[in-house]
Amino acid sequence: MHPSAEQPWTEGEPITDTRAPDGPLETRWERRRFAARLVNPANRRKLTVIVVGTGLAGGSAAATLGELGYNVLSFCYQDSPRRAHSIAAQGGINAAKNYRGDGDSVHRLFHDTVKGGDFRSRESNVYRLAQVSTQIIDQCVAQGVPFAREYGGLLDTRSFGGAQVSRTFYARGQTGQQLLLGAYQALARQVHAGTVKTHPRTEMLDLVVSDGRARGVVVRDLVTGEISAHLADAVVLATGGYGNVFHLSTNAKGCNTTAIWRAHKKGALFANPCYTQIHPTCIPVSGDHQSKLTLMSESLRNDGRVWVPVQAGDTRAPGDIPEDERDYYLERLYPSFGNLVPRDIASREAKDVCDAGRGVGPGGLGVYLDFADAIARLGKDAVAAKYGNLFEMYQRITDEDPYEVPMRIYPAVHYTMGGLWVDYDLRSTIPGLFVIGEANFSDHGANRLGASALMQGLADGYFVLPAVIGDYLADGPFGAVPDRDVDAVEDDVRAKVAALLAVDGDRTAESFHRELGRLMWDLCGMERSAEGLRKALERIPALRAEFWRRVKVTGSGDRLNQELEKAGRVADFLELAELMCVDALHRTESCGGHFRVESQTPDGDARRDDEHFAYVAAWEHTGAEPVLHREHLGFEAVTPSVRSYR
Repeated sequence: MHPSAEQPWTEGEPITDTRAPDGPLETRWERRRFAARLVNPANRRKLTVIVVGTGLAGGSAAATLGELGYNVLSFCYQDSPRRAHSIAAQGGINAAKNYRGDGDSVHRLFHDTVKGGDFRSRESNVYRLAQVSTQIIDQCVAQGVPFAREYGGLLDTRSFGGAQVSRTFYARGQTGQQLLLGAYQALARQVHAGTVKTHPRTEMLDLVVSDGRARGVVVRDLVTGEISAHLADAVVLATGGYGNVFHLSTNAKGCNTTAIWRAHKKGALFANPCYTQIHPTCIPVSGDHQSKLTLMSESLRNDGRVWVPVQAGDTRAPGDIPEDERDYYLERLYPSFGNLVPRDIASREAKDVCDAGRGVGPGGLGVYLDFADAIARLGKDAVAAKYGNLFEMYQRITDEDPYEVPMRIYPAVHYTMGGLWVDYDLRSTIPGLFVIGEANFSDHGANRLGASALMQGLADGYFVLPAVIGDYLADGPFGAVPDRDVDAVEDDVRAKVAALLAVDGDRTAESFHRELGRLMWDLCGMERSAEGLRKALERIPALRAEFWRRVKVTGSGDRLNQELEKAGRVADFLELAELMCVDALHRTESCGGHFRVESQTPDGDARRDDEHFAYVAAWEHTGAEPVLHREHLGFEAVTPSVRSYR
């Protein structure tokens, strides 16, 4: 890439999702399932599928494919499949059950999701997601997931941002954990039955492509250092998002982009990489020592009120600030939704009041999330029943009691809406490579509504992938993979591991990661400008070159070596970051949580540009300038409009 060039990318041919049916939205998924070819039970035993990742998407997919009778190889870098990062999700999972009778429906969930994504998602995919959502709840209840219940015994729901109905099912503040344990027990059942074989502490380092098809993966055993290949008839990536490119995020430290990035370099298009979600309720940064951030569930905004002092520079304790000197700015600016506006809007408004000098806490990078009114109205016991474990977590981290003083929160990187491009059948542009959950781009547009990540992961794993993968596998088994194709990939992986060890420089991989993260947050975070992005496109290649001159990886490659793991992941982040900035530079509109300085209204609000940017940006890797392929987004059921929550 030549970052000084006026346009650091080239234009390619448009791309089209050829597998999404046309006709009425309500029947598209039913018609696609009926049209998909099937594999009979006897033939499924002859087919092998690799699933990389064991979170909600990967765990549920491996379990369901095993139940169908396929031979499944499951890989995760954690010491157990149940340690996947899905376990950290707290608030809940959306479903259009309408148990409250408050006007919810499949169509309303579809509408809220398309609008919440700022009209940058596919109608077909989102409608299917809303339809399948109702089945997910039934599946999980049957597995024994302990959802909260009302006094009468029905499943309870609560509200989340971007919706005026109560559709979020939850298990206190442990929803992700309970759903993952449900998927894990389904997976364990198939392991016992012999249809699934698990490979924990094993990291995918490259994709085996033979005769134009994805046929396997090359992995490294994280305990012994052994590099080996595993082959199959299809490969499924369920490896999560890449938010850790920002270094500080709510993701676990191990979350990375390596699997999808290396698949991208093998030919899978990468869609909308600059679409990253900023979560508004995160414990603020406390200093340079931090290695990650901690999320406080969005569910807290049901009862917590967000405010800052009216006057800039007010350093009084929150209890000393009277009501008439507090600005409940979300309730003031958005009276219809109040504190339950979508995440991108809540995040941007928090940044604005802090930039104006009205932030609270160290450095002024925080706003209050206050439960005093809820405790007075409901009683402390009732609030504790809803949020007790979240309050306890906050107190342990900050040494402040949220029952007595307001929480302090600030936006942080949380989720990535971008990912590998897939069609309606979750197929990437490499035949045989399927991508599910957060690893793909498909369902959320430019912003994800709260409680929709768990919904998409389980929809893809339990219901969508198992229904459509047979249409591909019906042509299998695909025959033996030539040794030369496998050996070439293994040699490439060994060479990269050797290269990292050979640098023997004087800087840790962590120091490069921290520097990259600050650069990305400042120049490609909540607010972006052409000037800042061009500056990033000058600095990232220089930082990457310095990495390969100065990185210090201690130890060797033939044993447990977490510094080696980290260095490989940071090397991939340094490449991905450049594509993210190119994508952000080319999209000269404000969309979702991505405020482009050059695209705002006279009042300073975000201005979307439907005339020029109503498309998915799918990028092709060339080794030089990336190539942009545009997928046009058509809207038949929802008309793009000014996105107002006031």
